[in-house]
Amino acid sequence: MQQPYLYTIVSADTLHQMLEAFYACMNLPIQVLDEEGFLLDSCGGTASYCRCFKRFLPPEDSCEKVHSDASQKAVGLGESYIFSCHANLNHIVFPLIFRSNILGSILAGPFLMDKPDSTLITGLSGRYHIPTEELFNLYDELGTIRIIPPETVNYLSRMLYFLFSGLIGDSRELLRQNQEKIMQQSRINETIQMYKTGGAQLSDTYPYDLEKELITKVKTGAKQEARGILNTLLGYVLFSGGSSLDIVKARASELTTLLSRAVIEGGASTDTILKLNNQFLKNFQQIDSMDTLCLKLQETVEAFTDSMFSTIPVISSQTMKKAVQYIAKHYAHPLTLDEVAKAVHLNPSYFSTLFKQSLGLSFREYLNMVRVEESKRLLTGTDYSIIDIAVATGFENQSYFSKVFKKYTGMTPRQFR
Repeated sequence: MQQPYLYTIVSADTLHQMLEAFYACMNLPIQVLDEEGFLLDSCGGTASYCRCFKRFLPPEDSCEKVHSDASQKAVGLGESYIFSCHANLNHIVFPLIFRSNILGSILAGPFLMDKPDSTLITGLSGRYHIPTEELFNLYDELGTIRIIPPETVNYLSRMLYFLFSGLIGDSRELLRQNQEKIMQQSRINETIQMYKTGGAQLSDTYPYDLEKELITKVKTGAKQEARGILNTLLGYVLFSGGSSLDIVKARASELTTLLSRAVIEGGASTDTILKLNNQFLKNFQQIDSMDTLCLKLQETVEAFTDSMFSTIPVISSQTMKKAVQYIAKHYAHPLTLDEVAKAVHLNPSYFSTLFKQSLGLSFREYLNMVRVEESKRLLTGTDYSIIDIAVATGFENQSYFSKVFKKYTGMTPRQFR
């Protein structure tokens, strides 16, 4: 008999030991299924309820088909999938993926999440023409199915993910990407819905002010804020462009080129950024789905943000990232070196030295650079007065703002506007 392809990628013995460990700890039946949903291995046996029920199933509505469909659903969700089968019993499935193909899955169950009543059985009679006497037998067998509270089921679902996602490298990465796609599309759809309901005004022109704000966030290392602004931009482009893949590709290419120039200006390695830029532009042309394109653009923004720290020594990189992110969040306030040092749990004197060594600028110079970058965006994208912009970006007064702005740009704020 030919060995299942799954077992050429993952040892059958390793999988069996993991099933044994899970079953010993949780006392819940668990199985390994092949890509079509057929049983390869199990611990805990088949429930007597299931054996009774299977006798009435038509070939086109098999348990194997239900399990295989649930595995496909789990891939789309990017995580373990909790579902109710055609026998009204609950299961958790986790897909095993290699090179984007499902090789099989892990199935835990069956179980109930509440005390069973007759409604679980009555619906089966009409669908599968089960005689009344057999329905009574099925109801009796429900008493052998374990009841697990919903909150515990959620923990079990997470446990399956943590146990089995590392078995095949492709599984973890593909599921991570699918999770990211779902989360990102949800945020983009929120923006689109705001435009549809009139909660946000759709301008006739592309929101360049948002684009400039995105560039500022990338240059100052504010990854979370950059991600949020990007998804708002994508919502605008999708709504105004009728969800055209070509239009979004064009905007993605323009934005990538713009970001690459900005981070080079901010001190990132020219050679590294140009290589990244070429790679991303090439990838965009090969993408054929909107959600994949949006996710790739998000990864592009994050890569450019991280590139701003690529020359920082490894030992201090995480601390400096936290410091820069803190500055990006609080630059509009009267921020001091002592406050930021305290936020990253360092002695102020040591923090000052480490900051200068890592970023090539003193704390004050970097803070002023961040404030100037934001003020440039406000000067070109709003009608705020210069004094209001000075205050909004954390400068003590208009005179000091003008002095610092000219030092960094060679122009006064008024000339720049």
